Amino acid sequence: MPVSADRLKGVPLFSSLSPDELQALCGRFEARQVKAGTNLTTEGAPGYMFFVIENGTVDVEQNGTVVTTLGPGDFFGEAAIISGERRNATVCASSDVDLLVIFGTEFRILERDWPDVAANIASTMTERSAVAPQAD
Repeated sequence: MPVSADRLKGVPLFSSLSPDELQALCGRFEARQVKAGTNLTTEGAPGYMFFVIENGTVDVEQNGTVVTTLGPGDFFGEAAIISGERRNATVCASSDVDLLVIFGTEFRILERDWPDVAANIASTMTERSAVAPQAD
């Protein structure tokens, strides 16, 4: 299902974008709803999607241990796309979750056309690697 600019506007990651930028970006995302217990990424698998949590929570696991829980406004999946390496964590919906999803090729366009958003993603990725395992 396509995503509206109003939905993106409610996500902190995109709060600095103008209405025109939000409109241009929204067509690159699709909305997904998943039930609690759904695995969204698997540690060691290739990664081609970037996820933004609109509602709900997900558990991030490494080596079978939950290392963090992410919620509305958080995102994951960027590390595998940016690095080209395999997923470094399994991410499982711990509640029903509404997600905004973008594929890797579209993520590259996001990085190119919206450098402020890309800088926010990179900053969060750096913080995660310095403090705790990355959610990817």
